[in-house]
Amino acid sequence: MALPDLIEIVPLDKPVRAEITVPGSKSITNRALILAALADGEVMLEGALWSEDTQIMVECLQELGFMVNVEPDANETCNRTITVYGDGGRVPPGGTEQQPMELFVGNAGTAARFLAAFVCLGKGVYRLHGVPRMHERPQAALFKALRELGYRVESPTDKLPAVIHGGGPKLGAKCQVSIEESSQFASALLLCAKQGGWEVKVVGENAEESPYVAMTSKLVEAFPHRGGKFQIEPDASSGSYFWGAGWLFQDRENYPINVAQWPGSSWQIDAQFTSYFPPPPSLSRNGQLGDSIMTAITLSPLMPNKVLFLDLGRLRVQECERVFALRTELTKCGAKVVEEGDTLTVCPSKLHGAEIETYNDHRMAMCFAVLGLKVPGIKIRNPACVKKTFPNFFQKLAAAPPNGLGAEIWEIKDGQRTRKLSGDEHFAD
Repeated sequence: MALPDLIEIVPLDKPVRAEITVPGSKSITNRALILAALADGEVMLEGALWSEDTQIMVECLQELGFMVNVEPDANETCNRTITVYGDGGRVPPGGTEQQPMELFVGNAGTAARFLAAFVCLGKGVYRLHGVPRMHERPQAALFKALRELGYRVESPTDKLPAVIHGGGPKLGAKCQVSIEESSQFASALLLCAKQGGWEVKVVGENAEESPYVAMTSKLVEAFPHRGGKFQIEPDASSGSYFWGAGWLFQDRENYPINVAQWPGSSWQIDAQFTSYFPPPPSLSRNGQLGDSIMTAITLSPLMPNKVLFLDLGRLRVQECERVFALRTELTKCGAKVVEEGDTLTVCPSKLHGAEIETYNDHRMAMCFAVLGLKVPGIKIRNPACVKKTFPNFFQKLAAAPPNGLGAEIWEIKDGQRTRKLSGDEHFAD
């Protein structure tokens, strides 16, 4: 059985001691899949995330004609060992102008942006499209850069859907790309730059220090381009929910909940979550935390002092308008939240239960589920949206310690608890 449309998280009545494993990093997995497809030979990706976003990338590579094998991972249900058979940087040809090769990217920003650059290395015509929300998300800076490199990109709105005419590598071609709206634009180009023969200049606020651009550069350096094995780190953003839960139930023995194999490479900005939580008086989405800042925002009403969250503009153009969503849903729970420009000020507040709209955003569902471990009456609508990056999230909440938190999760119908979920019912298909 699947997760119901509406669930309630029952607060934990006592602290638990647990060590949680979280699935692999989405950001690293989808970058590694592109690099593996461009490699000269067979690359085995170990600890790769297996969720909606990474499945979409694998399916697109298979649609393009790459051989990709997927095997279970003994250590984590939502990881896989993925073997990609690269062809020395060659990308299989697309379709014709009359009948382009169709590539469906869902609402996966990484797949949409990385594949747009990737298919330029092939010959023929490719059409990228996704769900309606993906068709609203920015692409203009990337398309502009691809046109500067000499590729033909057809999109009346400079968003998806888009038709891209592959022209193969263009040695010495140059472009400039702005990361004001998304660092994924630069990452898309940098992943393919060596095989494409491109010179890419990255511009925009904090361009040289952008953590996700830095992740891409470090990954390109460390990757086995001639074939071999590559280990994917656990996802630090996913780990933030359990570090946050640990703070909710801390005692004099420090956090009773830990995340296993916490990344130590500095590749993921959100690996710094434990340094910035509980949050200082001000916290920035630029350079301090990435998506895990949403975890900090959601739990901030429970802090003793108000917190100012800065530089949140990019949250507005992701899976949903996250600044609006966070303010709206926290206010429903009784929190005092002030939105000014791209900042949120969250004040200490006495919270109560509410029905949380998730906006089909996996991070909204997970953030408020953690809040529900402490605040009675938190109900999560469309909890299955966590399948985007963490399909077994609710299984981790419900599993008995020390592998889970032992939380009760109930199906809600007509405003009432109807039954307690068990086993596979917690999994988001």
